[in-house]
Amino acid sequence: MEQITSLINSYLHEPHASLLNGILLGRPLFVTNTFYDQLKAVGLIHIVVLSGMNITLLSAIILQFLAPVIGRKIALVITIMVIIGFISFVGIEPPIVRAGIMGILSLVGLLYGRKTLALYTLLLSAIIMILIHRAWLTSISFQLSFAATLGIILFGNVCIDETLQKFQKRSNTFLFRFSSYFLEELRISLSAQVFTVPIIFYYFREISLISPIANILVSWIIAPVMIMGTITIAVGIVWWEGGFIIAWICHSMIAYIILVVETLAKIPYASIRF
Repeated sequence: MEQITSLINSYLHEPHASLLNGILLGRPLFVTNTFYDQLKAVGLIHIVVLSGMNITLLSAIILQFLAPVIGRKIALVITIMVIIGFISFVGIEPPIVRAGIMGILSLVGLLYGRKTLALYTLLLSAIIMILIHRAWLTSISFQLSFAATLGIILFGNVCIDETLQKFQKRSNTFLFRFSSYFLEELRISLSAQVFTVPIIFYYFREISLISPIANILVSWIIAPVMIMGTITIAVGIVWWEGGFIIAWICHSMIAYIILVVETLAKIPYASIRF
């Protein structure tokens, strides 16, 4: 883990390096207090300190992207393999393993096409995790991973409205396909937030009024950042210069996240503290 963190630090400056380490590995942020407060104010602190939630979002987005192309069951199997590969690659750390197990068991439930089974496997995975390490019950990461997965299971599979579906049958334009993909990712992100927002409020004592807009602007790029970050590490371990080139793609995407955070945080009454 430390080797991977050091590699990322050698490619990117702060706060870009800390954000990528947080998104990929759930590592602590080494950023200014101002930027940390801005992340909380816009409701995006979860994307950089809670790797479990990011794995949940990544797996859901991969599933939604592949299912229409290769079929739901094959897409689920591939998504599970991606999770296992990701865990093996970044290192077998307790938070990542926990999130991976929860994600895989929930996907197994979805594999059989039954929401009730997905809920059952999610609950079973949580019980197993608590039995393995009881302290995880009080872990913010554990609670938010569970809440995000629960939201996606309950609300993430809701079909888009009939008007959009009818229009989809008559349109094959690139613009429509792009907008449909964007709406799918937005729906997944909002589904994950249904149960996570109260938890974030409980621990951070802050309600972000602008959080929905911030998540709309940022949620779609989290999966690409994770994918390109993983590729950067894989190439960089073998060939440092090659990883450096790919890292600048990550740098551009993270720069966009930073721009969104800093811009929205300047809006008056973006958040309310208690």
